[in-house]
Amino acid sequence: MGFLAVTTKNITFAKPFIAPPRLPHGLNSLDIDKNANIRIVGNAEDITKEGFKASLNAWGDTKLYSAGDSWLELALGYLEYQTGEFSTQDDHPWDKPQLKTSRRINFDRPYITPPKVIVFLKQLDLDKNKNWRVIINVSDIDRKGFTIHIDTWGDSILYSATAGWIAYPGDRPYVFSGTAKTQDVHPWNKPQLLNSKSIGFDGVQFWRNPSIFLALYSLDFNHTANLRIKASADNVTPNGLIWHLDSWGDSIFHSAGVSILAVV
Repeated sequence: MGFLAVTTKNITFAKPFIAPPRLPHGLNSLDIDKNANIRIVGNAEDITKEGFKASLNAWGDTKLYSAGDSWLELALGYLEYQTGEFSTQDDHPWDKPQLKTSRRINFDRPYITPPKVIVFLKQLDLDKNKNWRVIINVSDIDRKGFTIHIDTWGDSILYSATAGWIAYPGDRPYVFSGTAKTQDVHPWNKPQLLNSKSIGFDGVQFWRNPSIFLALYSLDFNHTANLRIKASADNVTPNGLIWHLDSWGDSIFHSAGVSILAVV
């Protein structure tokens, strides 16, 4: 697989770490031409104490106009945070697509009680001739692990996808995680380009504005126009934020969802 559309940028951390940190990351925006398969992958490479190289790549004949990635900087000493990823290609080859894929994930270090787990999209390969649908979720979370699911539906053809995940103790006082989706604003069968909603942090009281990790976990777009989506958050306060899931142009945007993690 040779990458033909590669975008890289060197990122410098605001403050150097004692050792290279972990960098879970996920896609938060896409603008991809409809005339080839939807192929995109985000990577974090050459991680040092001072920074890393971020890349957003397409391959084959895919025409990538733009994409965005969100990441969380975790010092190696933050052992209560566990992270990882799962690809459909860990289960079956890309050229034998299937609608549903799942895998039991076991934590390296079991928790005392079942943790919180968020999931997000890191890589995607969907056929151009059917609607672009993918959703990542989890089930059966216990102190030792959880089951991750990467699914599509209808007549969509999902060649491959990769999900990232972050787990942390559910009783931490200054961490919030949750999901937001366009179906909180309108039904999937009444597509609209602009979607936003104000949410609170579910009782978590931050003493200052938290940092926000926000990445896509689901998509549902019509394949007859370009895939265009941007997920973002603004009006961030210690009590909540406003999320946005937007498209533009002639895209037919049925639905999308994002995972949100707020930390200080």
